[in-house]
Order: sequence, then structure tokens, then C-alpha cells
Amino acid sequence: MEHFNTAPVAELRRMLLSCLHSPRWARRVADHRPYPDADALLAAADEAAYDLTTADLAEALAAESLPTLPADTYSAAHTALSAAHAAYEARFGHVFVICLDDTPQAEILDRLLAAIRSRLTNDPEEERVIASEELRRLARGRLVNALRGAGNCATSHNAPAPGT
Repeated sequence: MEHFNTAPVAELRRMLLSCLHSPRWARRVADHRPYPDADALLAAADEAAYDLTTADLAEALAAESLPTLPADTYSAAHTALSAAHAAYEARFGHVFVICLDDTPQAEILDRLLAAIRSRLTNDPEEERVIASEELRRLARGRLVNALRGAGNCATSHNAPAPGT
């Protein structure tokens, strides 16, 4: 926690943006330092994520990448997933986001396909709420990984936003 609490603001914000590409979220988390412990930091990060505006969420979603599949995934699954992603993006205007941090590698594809198919039936407002919660969970997992010494937030199943 000492490094997090004493890091230069610009360096810290870059790291935070690799967890969730929302300048407002990164600024808010950085500006509330020092944190007494990791739990306090994670609670503040969650609170900042809950307070994101619709525009903040759109910006963060625009920077997200698609979840990555295990290397041994067969091509028919890639085709099915590509079609589901295309349908999702056409319906909601952004990539599908899901936190897969606690999912065993062998179950990622099934969970991903089931979730995207299920969420395609949501209305736009309901999906905005779910996507927002998934982004919060992704940011939290990425932040935990960064605190463990990864150096940035790039160690969850969903890579950080490109260019961060």
C-alpha cells in the first residue's frame, strides 16, 4: 500500500486507467489517498465505479477489449462467439464485458457463450446496469492484481483497455 499511496499522481492514474479506462474514476481513486489498507482502497474504487455517469461508462466500455479465450478453443466456438459478439455490439453499441476472474479455464467458453446469449435479451437500460457492474468487478480484480505486484492491471481474463 505504501507504493500506491506515495506514487506520483500521473504514474498512479496511468496504472488506474489500465484497470478501468475512466479518467473520472482514476482521478477520484487517486485523489483520495492515502488509504490505510487494501480493503479501504477497494471500497473507494467500488464507490467511484458506482458513481460513474452514463458518459463515463460509455467511455470505459469503448476502451474495453473482448474477453480472451483459452488457446485450445476450437474454431467453431470462435465462430459462435464472434457471431454472438457482433449481435451484442449491434444491439447495445459496445463490446460485451464480463468478469471471468473466478472461472476455471475449462469453463470460460461455456460461461461466456451462456452469458452473452442471456444478456442479448436484456433491454438497453438493464444491460447498462449489468455492464456497469461487470466493469466494476473487472476494475476491482485488475486493481487487486496490481497491488500484488503485477505493476499494472493487465492480469485478468479481460485485458486492460488498449493504449493504457
